[in-house]
Amino acid sequence: MKILVFGATGGTGRQVVEQAIQLGHDVTVIARKPEAVDIRNERLEVVRGNVLDLSSFSQWIAGKDAVLSALGVNHRKPTTVYSEGAGNIIKAMQGAGVRRLISLSSSGLDIPPDTPLMQRLVIRLVIQQMYKYAYEDMTRMEEKVRKSGLDWTVIRPPRLTNGSKTGKYRTAFNKPLPKARGISRADLADYMIKSVTDSSSYQSVVEISN
Repeated sequence: MKILVFGATGGTGRQVVEQAIQLGHDVTVIARKPEAVDIRNERLEVVRGNVLDLSSFSQWIAGKDAVLSALGVNHRKPTTVYSEGAGNIIKAMQGAGVRRLISLSSSGLDIPPDTPLMQRLVIRLVIQQMYKYAYEDMTRMEEKVRKSGLDWTVIRPPRLTNGSKTGKYRTAFNKPLPKARGISRADLADYMIKSVTDSSSYQSVVEISN
């Protein structure tokens, strides 16, 4: 397959790139700072581009089988990276006739019904407030993705770890996943790549956890 990746300089994005190459896929990475992508492989092409500037990457979408977005921010300030980025990605895909989009979000947007009261309070009063701006923009992003008309999948992982790839994780489509505590970035990347060809995940929000 030919896949294009956004967010490759982050922990999950890097795992996506490494694993996709290992599986024999051709990978194109769009990065504001190409020099920050330290992976070297004949199957990897790194292109300078900014997800907030449609003209800087739109020409690289054509001919791809899928676009995988692991975009994220490392601050707690107001942001439009998720939503504006998704909007630009969608426009480029629609223009190029590329249909498969996989986008990372967060399970923190919703509180699972099986969450104990004290933990529910911590999520609502601490975590959701701490990451308020990111979650607000992820919500806007998800809305744009849902309305895109593409073959999309939104993946909502819980707490991410640097654990190894196990290939063992649970998923739930369009419903809460009980006891979702965390997942390694390596396993999350594994699922992202596998879901590219999984038509059962089209137009679905997927909760995932080890």
